[in-house]
Amino acid sequence: MNTPMTMPRAVLAAMLLTSTAAGAATPVLSARDQGAAFRAAGFSLQGKQWRQCDDPSPAYVPGEIAEVRDLNGDGRPEALITESSSACYGHAGAGYALVSRQADGSWKKIAGGTGMASFLSTRGKDGWPDIEVGGPGFCFPVERWNGKAYVLQRHQYEGKACRPGR
Repeated sequence: MNTPMTMPRAVLAAMLLTSTAAGAATPVLSARDQGAAFRAAGFSLQGKQWRQCDDPSPAYVPGEIAEVRDLNGDGRPEALITESSSACYGHAGAGYALVSRQADGSWKKIAGGTGMASFLSTRGKDGWPDIEVGGPGFCFPVERWNGKAYVLQRHQYEGKACRPGR
């Protein structure tokens, strides 16, 4: 069975890019919005690669926009940006940043960290989906938006409550 850690990158990217709420079309960001989203997430353009991590290894995968959709129903897009590097992200091997387009057209980082972000059907304040942060192991943190930030809300594995380290 393939998991996000063993799935070929192209297959995983295709799955992420086509997964949208209620089958809606995936929005496409302009080159200007892509650059603004990467910068808001803390990435810098080095050559033709958006990087947050300084990993020279051949296994490094530079920043990419893995998903674009309106997560909270406000009519503006959010972008999930991912980067892969065991040197920078340890055993999880990946990091993520969630950025949101603001009413004035600017982009703002909403959440980010080490691991692989998955949006759940459960929701926090203002309609923001809970985020399960996957990585090594079998008990993953789930963060919920409290109106100001994503904070740890619970731990789960395959939708069932669990306790880390047990």
